Amino acid sequence: MKRRTFVAGTAGALTAATGAGGLIARADAADPMPGASVQGRGALRINAARINGHLTELAKFGANPQGGVSRVAYSDADRDGRAYVMQLMRSAKLDVSMDTAGNIWGRRSGSVPGLKPIIFGSHIDSVPEGGNYDGDVGSLGAIEVVQTFAEQGVTTRHPLEVVVWQNEEGGLYGSHAATGVMTAQELAARSVSGKTIREGITFLGGDPTRLESSRRAKGDAACYFELHIEQGGTLDLEKIPIGIVEGIVSIARWDVTVEGFANHAGTTAMTGRRDALLSASRLVEAVNRIVTSMPGRQVATVGKIQAFPGATNVIPGRVEMTVEVRDLSSDVIQRVGQMIQDEAKKIGERSGTTFSFRTSSTPHAPALSDPAMRGYISAAARQLGLATKLLPSGAGHDAQNLALICPMGMIFIPSIGGISHSPKEYSTPGDIENGVNVLMHAVLAADAGA
Repeated sequence: MKRRTFVAGTAGALTAATGAGGLIARADAADPMPGASVQGRGALRINAARINGHLTELAKFGANPQGGVSRVAYSDADRDGRAYVMQLMRSAKLDVSMDTAGNIWGRRSGSVPGLKPIIFGSHIDSVPEGGNYDGDVGSLGAIEVVQTFAEQGVTTRHPLEVVVWQNEEGGLYGSHAATGVMTAQELAARSVSGKTIREGITFLGGDPTRLESSRRAKGDAACYFELHIEQGGTLDLEKIPIGIVEGIVSIARWDVTVEGFANHAGTTAMTGRRDALLSASRLVEAVNRIVTSMPGRQVATVGKIQAFPGATNVIPGRVEMTVEVRDLSSDVIQRVGQMIQDEAKKIGERSGTTFSFRTSSTPHAPALSDPAMRGYISAAARQLGLATKLLPSGAGHDAQNLALICPMGMIFIPSIGGISHSPKEYSTPGDIENGVNVLMHAVLAADAGA
C-alpha cells in the first residue's frame, strides 16, 4: 500500500499526500476531532490494500457467473463466508463468539471498567445475484478498524464490539433478535435459502430455543455505528465522498386485490367490461401522480402485478398487486397511503371494479440517527478533509433496530451509478478507504465523548 506522508502545510494545517486512490486529507490543528489529543491518533489510517483484499476474498464465497455473489442467508456459501469473517476477527485480536441468534461478535476490552461497549458492524449475506459491497464493506471495515488499533497499539476507553448480523437481507432477523422478541410466526417464515428462520439459525450454529439470551436491553451499549454503501446515486452524482445518514425510512406495504369480471375478450363490448387489469393500471399511474404531487422525499412503488386468469382471450377478472411507500415521516406515509386508497375507490366506482388493501408487513417506525453520532461522523470526515452530505437512507438496515436500544449513526460511501443489489454494484477502493477511515475516527470520537 502507498502510505500517506505528512508534511507541514500553511495556516497551521496538516496536509496528507494521497495514496491507494484516497482523497487529499487535511486536518486543521485549531479544530481537532474529539479524542485527537491522544498522541498519534489524528494521523491514524487504516490499511487500504488489506481491506480491499479482504473484500475480494469474501466475494469468492457464493460467487456467481455474473460477477457478483449469491450468498443468501443460511446457504452453504453464507456459512463458509461467516467462517472466513471469524478468521479475520481472530487475526484482529478479537475475542470471537456467536450468540444464540446466529450473530457473530468480536470483542475488544477497553481501559475504563464499567463503560458500555461501542458496537459497529453490518452483515455479509446477500440477495440472490447480488453484489460484492452491500453489507461487506461495513463488516470488513469494522474488522479493519480494530486490526489497525491492534497494530498501532491504540486502546479505547470503551470496550469495542464488532458484529456481523445474520440474515439482514431477509428481514433484519439477526438484529431484530438482538433488540426485540421474535415471534413464532417470524421463526416459521421461509427464507430465500428454503429453510425457515428457525432452521436457518440452527444451521448457522445458533439456538432458536434460547433467543432471549441474545437480547440486548436498552442502554446496554454506548452507541452503534454502521458503515454502508449508499445503494443510491446521490453521493456519486454530486461527487461527495461521505454521506451522514439523517435517518432510515419507514416502509409501509400493501397487498392490493382488484376484483372485476372475467369474460370473453372477443364477444364482450368495450362499454360492458369490468376489466380488473385496466383499473389496476390506472392505480399504478395514480400512485406515481400522488407521490410526486406533494413536496418531500417520499417514494412509492408498485413492484408486483399479476392478472388472472392470465389468458390472452379472457378479460382479466382479478388482479393482485403490491403498493409500497417509504419516507422518514410516518405521518407522510399514512397520508400518502390514504390518498392512494381514496383514489382506488374512485377508480373502482368509475369502472365497476373493487379494490381491497391488506397491510402486508408491520411498518417499522422511522429510525432517526442520533445528533451526537452525526457530530462524531462529521468531525471525523472534517479531520480527514472529506466533504459530507446529510441524507436519508431509503433502504432498511440493521441500524434501525439498534436505534431502539442506543444512539445510532450511519456512514454512507458512494455507490457508482447508484447501483445496488446487482452484480454491477461497485464502490471504488478509494471510497472504501475513505469510509473506513471515517468509521475509525468516528469510533475514536465517540470513545472520547460518550
